[in-house]
Amino acid sequence: MADVLPLVEARLRTALGEPDARAAVTFLGTDRVEVLRFHEGDIVRYATLGMSAQPMTDPTAVLADPVKGPRAELVLSVRGGLAETDKVLRPLAVLAASPQVEGVVVAPGASLDVGEPLWPGAPFTSVLVAEPGGLVEDLDLDEPLDPVRFLPLLPMTPNEAAWKRVHGAQALQERWLTNGTDLRDPARRSVPLD
Repeated sequence: MADVLPLVEARLRTALGEPDARAAVTFLGTDRVEVLRFHEGDIVRYATLGMSAQPMTDPTAVLADPVKGPRAELVLSVRGGLAETDKVLRPLAVLAASPQVEGVVVAPGASLDVGEPLWPGAPFTSVLVAEPGGLVEDLDLDEPLDPVRFLPLLPMTPNEAAWKRVHGAQALQERWLTNGTDLRDPARRSVPLD
């Protein structure tokens, strides 16, 4: 079985260019997760590398399938220079390790919460997992492996996260769109929810 991570890194480089920084985090009992940083104009992108090494497994499954199952990496895009967003490396690695640690399957529409600001002073403690395919195309792997999907993360304020739990991901995204919310602004306020 081919090692997935070199293929994933090659896909990230093709889509986002050369990373200008990388950091690695290892949690007890998990594989190492790296976070790569890419700059494109005033946008800074952080992409995980390591989450897709193992397929995500349904937490109700009796045995984890070592081959079949969804694979993903996470991508966060923010405007650079407005906040200490480089401190998001550890929270991103925590989110990327959650399938191994907590047995969750990360999929579009899900909320992921780190329980603390994503970076110092951030008004966000959680993210909404968006649909893949826009920024970085899915990476097809040899059968029987599932493709690797690159899931964009959209930071949510606590009020937005609570509203999303009641009304759903689609309703929150429509609210952001209607209000012209700049989801890359690292200091943005919550969208009006009344």
